[in-house]
Amino acid sequence: MTDYFEAVKTRRSHRNVKPESPVSDDRIQEIVEFAVKHTPTAFNAQGGRVVLALGKHHEKVWDIVKDALKEVVPEKKWDKTAQKISMFKDSYGTVLFFNDESVLEKQQEKMPLYADKFALWADQTQGMLQHIVWTAFATEGIGASLQHYNPLIDEAIRDYFNLNESWTLHAQMPFGAIKEDPGEKSFEPLEKRLKVFK
Repeated sequence: MTDYFEAVKTRRSHRNVKPESPVSDDRIQEIVEFAVKHTPTAFNAQGGRVVLALGKHHEKVWDIVKDALKEVVPEKKWDKTAQKISMFKDSYGTVLFFNDESVLEKQQEKMPLYADKFALWADQTQGMLQHIVWTAFATEGIGASLQHYNPLIDEAIRDYFNLNESWTLHAQMPFGAIKEDPGEKSFEPLEKRLKVFK
């Protein structure tokens, strides 16, 4: 249990990472595959979907983001935005997280009593899936952060990767070798966040 707790504590947001990896592409793929396979899902629906983008495909993700933002960000704010996107592009790779809406729809049809809950449960699965990948990356010395440029980029991402229309993008996780540790994290007092009854 100590190793698991330490892994959870090690996971932090690393937004500015190196365009290299401390582990092989095969190991990165192994981590992502493990997360996709073993993340819990309501009624074992397994509706989470992931794209692992490396090399030119990773770079294309952030070109798509930049092009989409160029259309909506005011000119006076563009330089700062462009620098941020360039920083993410200058990572090693990106994990893209999706939900397959067709799985959600089938669940709703099959179990109408819970129809209004499946979207919530799918979001919970997304959070667990992202956390597993992120935490596993941290144990391998890979820095990552979670970004959300969806739904602005959804259609272009689906087109580029030739994905099914039912795949809805939820988050983007650029990653790479850690440049520096983030600052110390502050915590709200547990007494405000947890109640224990014995």
